[in-house]
Amino acid sequence: MAFFGTKDYDRTFFSELVKDKGQGTYNSDIKYFDSQLGPETAGLAQGYDAVCIFVNDNASRPVVEKLHECGVKLILLRCAGFNNVDLQAAKECGITVLRVPAYSPYAVAEHAMAILQEANRRLHKAYTKVKDNNFALSGLLGLDLHNKVAGIMGTGKIGQCMARICKGYGMTVLGWDAYPNQALVDEGLLTYVSKEELLKRADLISLHCPLIMGDNGTYHLINDETIALMKDTVMLVNTSRGPIIDPEALIRALKQGKFHAVALDVYEGEDNNVYTDKSDVAITNDITARLQMFPQLVLTSHQAFFTREALQAIAVVTMENARNFNEGNELGSAECKA
Repeated sequence: MAFFGTKDYDRTFFSELVKDKGQGTYNSDIKYFDSQLGPETAGLAQGYDAVCIFVNDNASRPVVEKLHECGVKLILLRCAGFNNVDLQAAKECGITVLRVPAYSPYAVAEHAMAILQEANRRLHKAYTKVKDNNFALSGLLGLDLHNKVAGIMGTGKIGQCMARICKGYGMTVLGWDAYPNQALVDEGLLTYVSKEELLKRADLISLHCPLIMGDNGTYHLINDETIALMKDTVMLVNTSRGPIIDPEALIRALKQGKFHAVALDVYEGEDNNVYTDKSDVAITNDITARLQMFPQLVLTSHQAFFTREALQAIAVVTMENARNFNEGNELGSAECKA
């Protein structure tokens, strides 16, 4: 297995799983590469059966075709999303694509609430002020979440966890999903409403949708029109996929005084920044630089998944996927198809 975009924590969790060989083990060998997968690095996969990639790797058609030339039969995604893989190209090349459908929904939902509250209560500003011996409260006014309305857009496993957190704060929870889950209604967790009603009523909107392109998809689900439906004091948090929000529409709204708080762990245009240290260089990404102008907005760098429990689960499921492919077992919901 050629493992791209390797970090120290990847080696920690994956190497432990493949150190043994023989019956009952994963019977795999991993070659770790620090570089991300892309057109310039795909050739590193020559002679490997599989590649293992993450959200910021490039598995576009030219890359997939190069992997095919190298003899790769399997793309293992150590994440749930697969929008960075050209599934049609993989199908044509006879390459199977497997993902981690779920690891720790708690990790993502807890991070969503953490950064939402950071933005709401201006904790990032408060920390900096106190470090500068400024103990004044100006610029730090927040809102109670208790008795407010939470709108959960996407009620899968992560959305359900976020709904329970919001319920614990004493919020009324509304849900919107292409496939409503009646069990959540029956237990009294949330009430499903139309997208328009949720946008109009919610004081807090949390995005947990997959990124789906095309008509009736979720690409730029949050845009000029949908933002216009929201309350001026709304709080918005995104820990799903960046392109669900149109960044230009978001910036226009922020300039006009919309939003009490915005918290983004993902945003469109983040790819060249994610998991890199640019502390000694100027930020040239226009979207990143403009988002950082707004005092009510908090950015984190695609870290919602980043807990010990989630990393362990990702490693185990990824290697189970590899074993299932290798042994001809049922692939189940892990398989991504065009």
